[in-house]
Amino acid sequence: MLGGRASRLVLAAGMAGAVTIGPSAAASPAVAAPVDAVRDSQSWVLGMLDVPLAWNVSKGANVTVAVIDSGVDTGISDLAGAVTAGPDLTGLSTQPSNPRWGEHGTWMASIIAGHGHGDGLDGIIGVAPEARILSIRVIPDKDDPGYRTYDSHPEQSIQRSLAEGIMDAVRKGATVISMSIGYSAPSGAVRAALQYAYQHGVVLVASSGNSGHDDARRHHGFAPVSFPAEYPGVISVGALDSSGAAAGFSSNNLSVQVAAPGVHVPAQGRDGQYWTVDGTSPACALVAGVAALIESRYRGISPAQVTEALTTTAHNRSPGRYDERTGFGTVDAAAALRAAGRLTGARPAASQVSPTAHFGGGPAAVPAPPVPPRGIGLLVLCAVFAAASLVLALAAGARLRVLRRGRNARGYGAAATYAAPGYPPGYPPGHPPGTGYAVPGADYGVPDDPA
Repeated sequence: MLGGRASRLVLAAGMAGAVTIGPSAAASPAVAAPVDAVRDSQSWVLGMLDVPLAWNVSKGANVTVAVIDSGVDTGISDLAGAVTAGPDLTGLSTQPSNPRWGEHGTWMASIIAGHGHGDGLDGIIGVAPEARILSIRVIPDKDDPGYRTYDSHPEQSIQRSLAEGIMDAVRKGATVISMSIGYSAPSGAVRAALQYAYQHGVVLVASSGNSGHDDARRHHGFAPVSFPAEYPGVISVGALDSSGAAAGFSSNNLSVQVAAPGVHVPAQGRDGQYWTVDGTSPACALVAGVAALIESRYRGISPAQVTEALTTTAHNRSPGRYDERTGFGTVDAAAALRAAGRLTGARPAASQVSPTAHFGGGPAAVPAPPVPPRGIGLLVLCAVFAAASLVLALAAGARLRVLRRGRNARGYGAAATYAAPGYPPGYPPGHPPGTGYAVPGADYGVPDDPA
């Protein structure tokens, strides 16, 4: 989401790379400029994330990033041929030809996967310039002709559109989903859709929100949470300024995991002009681009591993190792790629012992039996001794039965008057009435349930 209205990037025609930033109300149309002027305006953004070094390893080839947003214009120069138009789930009649359709989504897509134009030397270069974009429209921009109608829709219907968009992104093969959007309330349908995507190996990235200055709604000192950034499994992104400090508008809550530039971030608009955009929206798009670099280089990496690679290698950390505006620090694309390589390449160390080896020397090392084998004569003698023992035992048993019959005749049997102190007649010590064995569990303390 944007922290405010975007500003037109005005390129001066004089000195190469000179740019001035003016408010949108007073901005002039972009004019002819040196080839590298836009790239120069991006240098601090890409440099802060160490993206140029990461491009030595990956540029996002063969990865589709779903931009779930207000729509992406397929006709802008810096995304030509890289955008697949997905469904429009807003229920509005605004057409893609309308200049107010897809403003926000187009900016975000160019930040993720812009590849420039003019042999790729001019215009916006995204974090993952070889990635593809899948556009899924679930919200309109505020100046979209249908926005008022959309805003009157029930909350359940609006959130269902997001859930459907997430499911559709998975079905269409996206491995990264970028959501520079925010809702103030949770949704069971969205939660289920995100879990479906996560279980299918999709990396989920969302903007943390722009409520850093919303003192009226603070709870225990934290800004209000924003969904889908608040859901488990979603990488929530905060915004930084050009000095690397947290942007004042960036929400400070415990959903934030990492941070990226979010102040005056260059992007190409659907009008073909170049803009700078503020908010946690561009920060989210930048991190989604880094996730695409990782997905491209390490196919099959899990979302949890991508999150670990991003959070454990982040730099510019706070002294306490965590900050509620910037999370675990600023994303470092090159370091995250290296970490992802270690995570996906980890295997249990191979045993140093051959599988055919024998411990203790094997059969050859087994000592000879301590006694010589017994002959047949000894076995016969043992058998005779066993038979004699059996006869004696049977005779003793018969004698015992005779003795017991004699005792019963004299009144000393089980029904006799013998009794141990404290027990009824017929129950010797250690055998209380009604039991012949210990109560199960009696040796392990008292039962958990009260009597």
